[in-house]
Amino acid sequence: MTINKTRKDSCLTIALEGRLDTTTAPDLEKEIKTGLDGVTELIMDFGKLDYISSAGLRVLLSAQKLMSKQGGMCVTNVNDMVMEVFEVTGFSDILTIE
Repeated sequence: MTINKTRKDSCLTIALEGRLDTTTAPDLEKEIKTGLDGVTELIMDFGKLDYISSAGLRVLLSAQKLMSKQGGMCVTNVNDMVMEVFEVTGFSDILTIE
């Protein structure tokens, strides 16, 4: 998985490419935990994300909890397969998806 971060003022966009699974979730978790100082808006761009596992969902939930304390988070460009995972797990009700 490739993680591309773009910051503009207090808005951080994290674009993921590939698979967010047990192997790659710790990398994303590390990026989120170390990169949110002064961030009030986190955008997770899933335009090139092919797959998400339960480990990836856990990282998203953790990011959502962190950002609810300091601003907001949204997930964008979600493909049909990832959206189906969000709907089956109830994440579509928890996350802001654009």
